[in-house]
Amino acid sequence: MKSVNIIVTGFGRVGRAFWKVVEDKREVCRERYGLDLVPRAVFKSDGGIFGETALSMEPFLTDAPLKPLESPDWKPGLRVQDIIGDIEPGVLVECTPSDLRTGEPGLSHLTAALEKGWHAAAASKGALVLRFKELTGLARKSGVHLKFSAAAAAALPTLDVGIRSLAGADVLGIEGILNGTTNFILTRMGEGLDYGQALREARDKGIAEPDPTLDVDGWDTACKLLLISNAVMRTDFSLGEVQVEGIRDLSHELVVKASRLGKTIKLMGKCSKDERGHPWKLEVGLTLLDGSHPLYGVNGTTKGITFYTDTMGSVTVTGGKSDPLGAGAALLKDIIGIYHDR
Repeated sequence: MKSVNIIVTGFGRVGRAFWKVVEDKREVCRERYGLDLVPRAVFKSDGGIFGETALSMEPFLTDAPLKPLESPDWKPGLRVQDIIGDIEPGVLVECTPSDLRTGEPGLSHLTAALEKGWHAAAASKGALVLRFKELTGLARKSGVHLKFSAAAAAALPTLDVGIRSLAGADVLGIEGILNGTTNFILTRMGEGLDYGQALREARDKGIAEPDPTLDVDGWDTACKLLLISNAVMRTDFSLGEVQVEGIRDLSHELVVKASRLGKTIKLMGKCSKDERGHPWKLEVGLTLLDGSHPLYGVNGTTKGITFYTDTMGSVTVTGGKSDPLGAGAALLKDIIGIYHDR
């Protein structure tokens, strides 16, 4: 049995979902993988809870916000950097909100962990989008793993398929429906709602964030596409190189007309070349699909991705739970993969 110290940064919906998955799958991890996951610390923006031994999971398993002042272990102002070198390295799980301008606070968390010999599994995208090459290089230098399935479409196994299942093949292009919120809105528009009605329904169901800007303007899809491309195809894109279009200005009448013609409009992320030998380009925008396209039937909050290869043909994967629980499960999968790979 391998005892693995776990530190979680961020305690929003994904952070809480991760702890729930860990609790539900504790015996599976022990019996199937020989891993005993030991919670040692949880951090929020204003401090953290750090245990000299394993923390009790009970405060982390409710839907209520964590109330630090009610815990005798709460330390105002405590940072990851203050404790990361004092306990045996395990896995840092990064779940803080993504800041696409600075990458913080995730960038500081991941850097501190990797430098101190900790593995990392990330759900937040900001640091990876801005400093992908730097962080992956630091992980290699330190001899540790940096995993980010949860940042690259969560429960949809984009990286597993692209890196492992297609090993040995040349990927000639990628197309993906990578954002469940926009796909839900577009699906409902095809069923008769206008944009405003579909967005309100998505908010009411907890599918859309209170501020859905990153989703509906295409930036969440752009971030995921960038991470997938850089990881699978070893490109070196920055976010400023991605051509991005969202769904705000899409005409309701156009969506309905496409539906009547047996077609569908999707927000797609694409990695492609004009010709062999030309540079790769990344694009996010609205695409009209007919029934022959492998992603035509991907509706609601479901996501999907198609890899086009030289020797394996086109390979499509769809599904994957599109909610915080799916992201939490992807984080656990990455932790298992870290020790299984070793």
